[in-house]
Amino acid sequence: MTLIERLDQYEKLMRLDKPIGILLLLWPTLWGLWFASAGHPPWPIVLIFALGTVLMRSAGCVVNDYADREFDPHVARTKDRPLASGLVTGREALLLAAGLAVLAFLLILPLNSLVLMLSVPALLLAASYPYTKRFFAIPQAYLGIAFGFGIPMAYAAIQGSVPVQAWMLLLANVFWSIAYDTEYAMVDRADDLKIGIKTSAITFGRYDVIAIMLCYGMALGLLFWIGWQDKRGLVYFAGLVVAAGIAVYHYRLIRNRDPVQCFRAFLHNHWLGAAVFAGLVLDYI
Repeated sequence: MTLIERLDQYEKLMRLDKPIGILLLLWPTLWGLWFASAGHPPWPIVLIFALGTVLMRSAGCVVNDYADREFDPHVARTKDRPLASGLVTGREALLLAAGLAVLAFLLILPLNSLVLMLSVPALLLAASYPYTKRFFAIPQAYLGIAFGFGIPMAYAAIQGSVPVQAWMLLLANVFWSIAYDTEYAMVDRADDLKIGIKTSAITFGRYDVIAIMLCYGMALGLLFWIGWQDKRGLVYFAGLVVAAGIAVYHYRLIRNRDPVQCFRAFLHNHWLGAAVFAGLVLDYI
């Protein structure tokens, strides 16, 4: 394999060719930065968190594929991934994940000590999430904490503390993550049942669609409460209305549980996160 071909496999392993995960991780981080700074986050901090999001999401994907390397060859959607197909070794994957994590840590060195302290649980959450699918009935909840941990880190970077608002925003992200990742899990439900992986789609069973819509409702309800407590204006709440409309659209996609439509709903979730962020930014402006 040539160097170019190997780098191409690393890119696929990090899922840089599929940026949806970066966006789903980035939106809640940006919510946190804008709330924490009252709409005026320092741009160097925004850049640090944006780049850190890309690096940590990439590292998380590598660790996920390493953890699932025995399962992925048996799932139609994942059997051609670099580790599953044997094009990248486990040792290469671990070295790549470690390198990405080190780069992410170097990025936050200019920030305060609280951010550095929070980076430790953030790393542990990202590294351990793939293994929760062995024993946790709803690993998507754990994913929501891992994907949303940029929120308390954002508050720590800007305010030097992590107030209740940050944890409520993290909780909103947990419910949103359960919603969109259950849609994702519905695509692989048949394969996951065969190989024994636990997912929220399996746990919720025939109540999966109802559970997804309830999680959307909880996420948006918490975002409404946070905005109300923060004395946000009509534009912010208009963004939530748009986000709610997007959630209703997702219901139309997933109600028949067609795998193609469920995956389409999952991919479309970045627009929901963008709607919330747009309303927040425009409201502060």
